Amino acid sequence: QVQLVESGGGSVQFGGSLRLSCAASGRSFSSYAMGWFRQAPGKEREFVAGITRSGGSTWYADPVKGRFTIARDNAKNTVYLRMNSLKPEDTAVYYCAAHLQATILDLPSSYDYWGQGTQVTVSS
Repeated sequence: QVQLVESGGGSVQFGGSLRLSCAASGRSFSSYAMGWFRQAPGKEREFVAGITRSGGSTWYADPVKGRFTIARDNAKNTVYLRMNSLKPEDTAVYYCAAHLQATILDLPSSYDYWGQGTQVTVSS
């Protein structure tokens, strides 16, 4: 098993930046592909970005391409989400998640472990 704890959320103004972190403990972090998801009030949880076990491949949802960057540091058991040019529509609770498949997956049901989430609020 792996335990995931997100941090770095907060309130920013339109155009601002945040970096989210997700610290993992438990079974070998490098065994897991990782993803970031978000969920806004009244909406379904949606895929934001994913990264493979080694960090060699990444994938982004269209709404965040060019603004968000996912990265991982396997030595520190941590995955990051750098968010630039934030918009009010990025407001949501952001979750990191882990799965043991080799590829990047974008369905929440494909992930085995989840963090508790961190709130991101962007004001206009």
